[in-house]
Amino acid sequence: MNKKKYQIIFLIILVIILFSMNYSWIDSYLINEFSAKDTAIVLRIIDGDTIEIENKTSVRLLGINTPEKGEKYYLEAKGFLEDLILNKTIELEAGREDKDKYQRALRYVFIDNKNVNLEIIKNGWANSYFPSGKDKYAEEFYLAWERCLIKNINLCEKSKDGCGDCIELRNFNYKNGEIVIYNKCSFDCDLNNWLIKAEGRKEIILDEIVEGKKELKISKEDIWTDSGDTLFLRDNNGKLVLYYHY
Repeated sequence: MNKKKYQIIFLIILVIILFSMNYSWIDSYLINEFSAKDTAIVLRIIDGDTIEIENKTSVRLLGINTPEKGEKYYLEAKGFLEDLILNKTIELEAGREDKDKYQRALRYVFIDNKNVNLEIIKNGWANSYFPSGKDKYAEEFYLAWERCLIKNINLCEKSKDGCGDCIELRNFNYKNGEIVIYNKCSFDCDLNNWLIKAEGRKEIILDEIVEGKKELKISKEDIWTDSGDTLFLRDNNGKLVLYYHY
C-alpha cells in the first residue's frame, strides 16, 4: 500500500473520531468569542431604559420597558439607572437587532458582570418586553417579571382597591382593539380613572361602572402592535389589576 493510500485511511479515521467526540468545549469557546462585549462610559441617563454613551450614541436597553415621562415611577426608574451606571464604564452586548426605528443602538448593558436590564425588572421599575420576538435573555427576563409580581413591589404592586380582585379579562382582540372585562363580584365596581395601557404611550382612561356579575366591552383601535405587546389594567392609584402579554 503506497503512502497516499495510508494518508487517505488516516484522514477517514480522523474524521470518524472527530464526529464521535463531544465538542461542547469548542461550542462554549465560540459562543464566548462571538459574544464579546464592547465597553463604553455612560454620559447621560435619558430615562429608565435609554442612555447616552460616548460619541453621543443613544442606547435603548433591550428586553425591558420602563414608564414614560409623566407616568408613575418614571423618575424612580431613571434614578435607579443613574445610581447604577451613570459616569461608569459598562459593557454592551448586542441582541438579534442592532438598532430600532429611532436609530438607537439596542443592547444589553452589564456592569461588574451584572445584567443591568435584568436588575431593573427585578427591582420593579420595568416589565419584560420583546416586541420583535424572544431574544437571548427572554426567559430569564419573563421569570424576573413573574417574581416581581410575587414580591409585589413598585410596577408589580397589586391593586388594593376593593374591586382589584373582582375584575378579570374575558376577551382581548388586539387586532380590532376589543376588550371584554368581567366583574366577578356581586357588587358594582367604579372604574373611574382606571387605566388600560399598552407598552407605548397609548392608553384608555376608563370612566365606567361595571355591575356585579356583568361584562364591560371596550373598543379602541390602533393601540396594540401586531409584533407583540402587553395589556395593563391599573386602578386610579396606578396599581396593577391585571396584565396580558402576547
